[in-house]
Amino acid sequence: MSEQELRVNVENALQEIRPYLEADGGNISLVEITDETVSVQLEGACLGCSVNQMTLKMGVEMTIKKHLPQIESVTSIDPS
Repeated sequence: MSEQELRVNVENALQEIRPYLEADGGNISLVEITDETVSVQLEGACLGCSVNQMTLKMGVEMTIKKHLPQIESVTSIDPS
């Protein structure tokens, strides 16, 4: 799979979970894909949410892995 195809598939996975984040006043954006790791940035209400790490692992990571089993982990990058 090319880097472009990988990026498109990750974006499609994020689109699947985005409505749930937006419903709670948050959002998510793709930062980068390196090896088997996807880095994302949580936005809006997701930044201060006490369960954002659970959302990241149980929601975002599971959804991405469903579409792309070769991805091993999803990490969150803090906004600068």
